[in-house]
Amino acid sequence: MSVHFGRETTGNLSIAEKKEWIITNGIGGYGSGTIAGSMTRGYHGLMVASLHPPIDRKLMLTKLDEVLTYRNTNYDLTTNRWISGSVAPEGYRNIESFTLEGTIPCWRYACADAIFEKRIWMEHGKNTTYVSYTLVAAEEPVSLKVSALVNNRTFHNTGQFPWPVTIDSISDGIKITTQDTDSLPLTIKMQGANVFPKNELYKDFQLPVEVTRGLNSNDTHIHAADFETTIQQGQTLLFLGTAEENTDFNTTSYQNEKKREEYILNQWRQLRRNKKKEQPDWIQQLVLAADQFVVNRATSSTDTPGKSIIAGYHWFGDWGRDTMISLPGLALSTGRSKDAGPILETFAKYVDQGMLPNRFPNASDTPEYNTIDATLWFFQAIRTYYETTKDKNLVHRLYPKLQEIIDWHIKGTRYGIQVDPNDNLLRGGQDGIQLTWMDAKVGDKVITPRIGKPIEVNALWYNALKAMVLFTDILGEPTDQYVAMANATKKGFERFWNDEKDYCFDVLDGPNGNETLLRPNQLFAVSLPESPLSEEQQKKIVDICSETLLTSHGLRSLATSESEYIGIYRGDQYHRDSSYHQGTVWAWLIGPFIHAYLKVYKNTASIQRFLEPFEDHLLGVGLGTISEIFDGDAPFAPKGCIAQAWSVGQILQVYDEIEKYETISTTKKTAKLTTI
Repeated sequence: MSVHFGRETTGNLSIAEKKEWIITNGIGGYGSGTIAGSMTRGYHGLMVASLHPPIDRKLMLTKLDEVLTYRNTNYDLTTNRWISGSVAPEGYRNIESFTLEGTIPCWRYACADAIFEKRIWMEHGKNTTYVSYTLVAAEEPVSLKVSALVNNRTFHNTGQFPWPVTIDSISDGIKITTQDTDSLPLTIKMQGANVFPKNELYKDFQLPVEVTRGLNSNDTHIHAADFETTIQQGQTLLFLGTAEENTDFNTTSYQNEKKREEYILNQWRQLRRNKKKEQPDWIQQLVLAADQFVVNRATSSTDTPGKSIIAGYHWFGDWGRDTMISLPGLALSTGRSKDAGPILETFAKYVDQGMLPNRFPNASDTPEYNTIDATLWFFQAIRTYYETTKDKNLVHRLYPKLQEIIDWHIKGTRYGIQVDPNDNLLRGGQDGIQLTWMDAKVGDKVITPRIGKPIEVNALWYNALKAMVLFTDILGEPTDQYVAMANATKKGFERFWNDEKDYCFDVLDGPNGNETLLRPNQLFAVSLPESPLSEEQQKKIVDICSETLLTSHGLRSLATSESEYIGIYRGDQYHRDSSYHQGTVWAWLIGPFIHAYLKVYKNTASIQRFLEPFEDHLLGVGLGTISEIFDGDAPFAPKGCIAQAWSVGQILQVYDEIEKYETISTTKKTAKLTTI
């Protein structure tokens, strides 16, 4: 699709500041900002480096303030907001258009009859950002002054910044070091420019988005140097910002990135080489968005580097639950099974007491295991991997870990997680710990504790046992044990049906009995490959979720009829987290909903309407990608992360599923006609 905006958008600051671009480097680093050129978040910057891939991120190269001089007239190309309330300079007024070239942002400036373009991208696998400046058309050369603003703080804007810094002149630029021994030096260079070191503070930048989120909205950066040069018509000059040692200009870097993106698309197209259906442009854009989440990860192993998935930009790292839910869509549906296997094996190395980490650690850190469902999603990811690749070798390597996980869940592991022998359902939870995906916590208060037997956890447990039957059979081992356990769990699952409400309890046997709140979690008892419910019950669940939870961009986390419902996600962290799972719409839930809807109604034509609003959303907040959450009340404004792995992954996965279903249906119709 074409992510493109003209002056109606770029020239309207209130609109242009709400549209954000994101570039990544495959090791956890990123660059991001608004199409207006102003910073509205503390997370914005041209280079946020990952010091210990894929985390430990620091904002290093903040922004470049450019002034173009043409025929003795100065034209600002950048925009800044200040605590005083002023906006200066107002470079957005000179933006003629903004375009995403794949994932690379491109600004086109009109300065009288001169046309000037700027592009920004990161070099894959390195903490390096490039900015290119091209004079497309002009009657005479232009002068360009680039003021580099830098930092070396954590990407969470805590109000601390490195000062003083040391600036040393080098060929074509400067090298900036701080007194922080845990930091890396920053090198900035510009081709063909005169360099004037500065080393002065620019204070009182205002970050309006952080004002609304109750976070630090005042920022300070270091004006490191000015670069001054002249550009001829048709000429392109590069600016380089890097935390890598001994890095010089790579003049083919842009072409290399475009080739890499084309390779990613070709992998995806190869999966569809036998399909006559033309692929929508917006789905192709999501394939490129998927790549932004797949990262290398340093592990304690010295043999091969690990792989992982960043949960969301700007502020999430790689998380077990998010990785397993998003992996089928991000890797398998895009033709990247060679990445999927290493991701599964990377996480398997950290299984402990039968549990997958919730928050993935640095190689030397202790993992956090506060999750009851991430481990069960691990089984689903492996099952989908096998069904896609038929790779028995990986199943064989992981099988002992899977056996270990089942055994620990039977005898009991952390946080009271254990199978109840009375009904063969999985229980868990303790005060002050949030274990399910509904994991909001403010201080010591867990907003949705869900202690007991959550329905999606037991749907996952049942499917994990059924997956073990499949894996055991593949490896030629006896399946009797897991068949019996699955049957017993299915029998116990009958307790979830609430005859009075005509849908499922959300949690059984909690501190206050059975939980009757109408939430989307029961959908997993339909959408997962093996359903423990009758066909009639499955249809009733899909229908009640359609009527009460479905929106244009996903499903509400709580029905509007419930007294705890909160329709708008806003305010400081306490108020935001209090509403996180109390009505907020989650985009990723459209995946389970569509899987369930397809299973019940078997109608792909009507399903397309559930995906169509996401095409429009790609032009919304996070350009070319999908947000984490939306308000529960219309107009369902996007909130949270501007780019979320499981939002993108689930849509790619269900799109793939719809295609497969259409192919099977067409084959059956053809066979029937042939028989007739």
